[in-house]
Amino acid sequence: MVKLRLKRCGRKQRVVYRIVAIDARSRREGKDLKKVGFYDPIKNETYLNVPAILYFLERGAQPTGTVRDILKNKGLFKELRPNQTEFN
Repeated sequence: MVKLRLKRCGRKQRVVYRIVAIDARSRREGKDLKKVGFYDPIKNETYLNVPAILYFLERGAQPTGTVRDILKNKGLFKELRPNQTEFN
């Protein structure tokens, strides 16, 4: 199963995260399938590769709770096809 989750980057006390599509059995810093976004909680900045995220979501990738909240705040679930349900 593929998940969209956060991958920790940056240095000590200055963390930033990459949003990646990764196999659910991989560890946090494991090899990812594709980098699909970037999240900086300190500056509250987010960059999303929307076509890549939609590609993985349409093929059954499950976002983690935090990634789901980031995607909801950006209004990404409105761009999914009508036959797909929004994640709760």
